[in-house]
Amino acid sequence: MSSGDSPSEDKSSDSLAVIKRLPPDLLLIVFIHGFKGTDTTFENFPSRLEHVLTEIIENLKVECILFPAYETKGQLNAAVEHFADWLTTLTVQREVANGQGGGAGKTKIVLCGHSMGGLLAADALLAFVNSRPDKNAPLWPNIIACIAFDTPYLGLHPAVFKNSATKAVEYAGAARTVVSDVFSLFGRKGASSTVSGQPPLAITAAPTAESGWAKWAPAAYAVGGALVAGAAAGTAYYRRDDIGSGYSWATDHMNYVRSLWDEEALRKRMRDLNDVQVHLGVTFRSFYTLLPPAPPSFSSPRTFAILPQRTSPIAAHFLPARNHQAADEIQAHTNMFNPRSNDGYYQLGLDTAKIIREAVMSARGITESDDTEARKDVEAAAAMEDTLPDQVGSMQTRSQQE
Repeated sequence: MSSGDSPSEDKSSDSLAVIKRLPPDLLLIVFIHGFKGTDTTFENFPSRLEHVLTEIIENLKVECILFPAYETKGQLNAAVEHFADWLTTLTVQREVANGQGGGAGKTKIVLCGHSMGGLLAADALLAFVNSRPDKNAPLWPNIIACIAFDTPYLGLHPAVFKNSATKAVEYAGAARTVVSDVFSLFGRKGASSTVSGQPPLAITAAPTAESGWAKWAPAAYAVGGALVAGAAAGTAYYRRDDIGSGYSWATDHMNYVRSLWDEEALRKRMRDLNDVQVHLGVTFRSFYTLLPPAPPSFSSPRTFAILPQRTSPIAAHFLPARNHQAADEIQAHTNMFNPRSNDGYYQLGLDTAKIIREAVMSARGITESDDTEARKDVEAAAAMEDTLPDQVGSMQTRSQQE
């Protein structure tokens, strides 16, 4: 360490020494699901994040809590008001239980929203900021960071609609092919199969994934060629809505959040979040899924959400969350917290932990040296790889008790 770093390091060490003599800080990390999400949207991500942060931040009690599942329909403002009331009650309860006094503002809070949950988190933060009696009043609840995961703050990328519609056409074509093939099979063998005493025709396994049909139609078991044909044709008809579910998913998403069509409102939200970070020190970051090019179909990287221009002041708040496994933008979006479907899962956890740690240190008034940050990064990587029990159930229970 250079001599120029010594005063800063000494100051940091002195501050930590004082903090260690005080009661542990309480950090609440609240997770908010998005469109049609559930209590299992985040899988084990909250538990793993809680473990990592406990390992790398001194004298801190970390508690990850899921905002109970809510209906993603109606007006966004109603959901924001409901969440704000819930968070206010939760904060008072936790501060009293932690011996810090109801409403004291000493409990630090991080909001983490996936998809439209990020919109809810951002609007709740701005509502708390705007409800202060004056601009010099402290922020309560004491929100120190707002982190979004694939939230369409500037709208859904147009390619999501295009790619989903293209896939829907492919699925419809696959369905017609299956029905045609079955009828052809029936015409050749259907009548003779039972008369000759041979075993009846049956589909004994799901069709191959390459056909596209396996994703939309269940494996069918039928007796006789006529029943096979009827089952296939019937399934194709009665599941016709599912064939276009990718496109329907995207349009339903946009229908729920009508404000995403208002470009000026979208930009204003971003400007306001940037101002909150500048003037109140509340960290704002937005992770976006990034799929690599896949020639010849996709020559450029793909994203679920529209990104700000690189020259925009808010561009620095947006961080890539790379996924090389997902087949399309919607799969990358919905499987963001599934380590089996997202090879960038562990890096996402490390990046999130680093953002939260920096926010906590900033709230404590501590500036760490580069050496300290590097050491904590190594500790975080080791903790992220630790084997943890399946704690999705316990997270659901904790959420339901709030």
